[in-house]
This record gives sequence, C-alpha cells and structure tokens, in this order.
Amino acid sequence: MKITAVLPAFNSEKTLQKTYDAIPKNVISEVILVNNASSDNTRAIAEKIPGLMVINHERNRGYGGSQKTCYRTAIERGADIVIMIHSDFQYDPAYVPQMVQPIIEGRYDMVMGSRFLREDPRGAGMNWWRYWGNRLLSTLQARMLGVRLSEFHSGYRAYNRKLLTEVPYHTFSDDFVFDSQMIAAVARRGLKIGEVPIPTNYHNDCSSLSFLGGVKFGLATLKTLFY
Repeated sequence: MKITAVLPAFNSEKTLQKTYDAIPKNVISEVILVNNASSDNTRAIAEKIPGLMVINHERNRGYGGSQKTCYRTAIERGADIVIMIHSDFQYDPAYVPQMVQPIIEGRYDMVMGSRFLREDPRGAGMNWWRYWGNRLLSTLQARMLGVRLSEFHSGYRAYNRKLLTEVPYHTFSDDFVFDSQMIAAVARRGLKIGEVPIPTNYHNDCSSLSFLGGVKFGLATLKTLFY
C-alpha cells in the first residue's frame, strides 16, 4: 500500500527539518508539503530537502485550504492511506506506524491520535481553557454524532483512500473548523473512526489558536454540529 504523509505548513522554518527527519521513511512512501504562503524561510528550507514534494500557495488559503490541497494531491498521486503531520512538531511523527496500522488491517477508515487516552494533557502543557473547551465540545460531538472518541480535536489524522474519495471535503471551510466538518461527514456516512494514544507536546515553536481564536473555533464547531 502506498502511504503518503502530508504536511500543511505555515511559518515552520524552525521545526520543518526536525519534523521531516522524524518521519519513519520505512513506512511512508511519499511526503508532500503544502506551504501556505509562509512569510519566513519555510519555502526555501522545504525546497532544499531531498525527496520532499513541495507545493506553494501564493496566498494564504487557511488551514482547511491547505488540507484540501494535501489530500487532493495525495489521492491524485495514488495514495492508499494519507496521514497528516503538522510541520510544527506538535505531533510526534514516530507514531505514524501506530496510526496507519489499524487502517492497513481494515479495522478503520480514519484514525485519530488522542492526547486523552494516555494521560491528562494539562500535565504536558495544555492550558485550562483549551482543555475544558476540548472536553465540552468532544462530549457534545460524541453524543450528537454517535461516535465514541476520547477527543475530536486532534490534528494527527490518517485516512484511507475510500474515505477521501467519498467525503466531499473540497466543499468544507478553509478555516480550522474543517477538522470538525470532516468528522461530522465521516460519521454521517457510517465510516469507521478509531483512535490511538499519543503524547501531548506543546512547545514555544508550535502553532496554536489564541483564546479568541479558540472561541471562534468552538462556535463554528457547534454550528457545524447542529447543522
């Protein structure tokens, strides 16, 4: 099976090389990076990495817009499984084998890395409002969508080809709520979602929403959920 890693990237000059080097190349067949109009040296660094396919957005298309380019390109190039890895090293690429194995075995169509299965993520740097926002939204989503997951807001995700050809993700938001729309669409279609435990990793160079951005994301997620 062809397993492709996709990296949406925005101003990741400090972490891009570290992230790429940590990807297990014995598992991954191809790595595709989508540079979302970064204003730092992300593009220059990415284009010097041997074997890395780089696609540059000339204007910022948003986090969801970057994912659309990632998945479309991976499918067009024959990927059987696509795993998204954030280029800021918030999610450890060493867990790629655990993420894709349930899909290889045919147990799930989608696998998410959960920061809540292993430990309390607050001990690893998740602040209080992010923690309780995640808990509230995840509880509501689990009940309304009928999907048993410990969290719904991890950015570490793997999909099989069937899912990415059936779910109309190209119609979703270009913003961060893209992730919530994806889960809702997958649940509505009765596709199987699983999760594996991953560590929480917050550091100075990882990107994250501000408090106000988190509130906006929460409201957009609720709108998606009730819709």
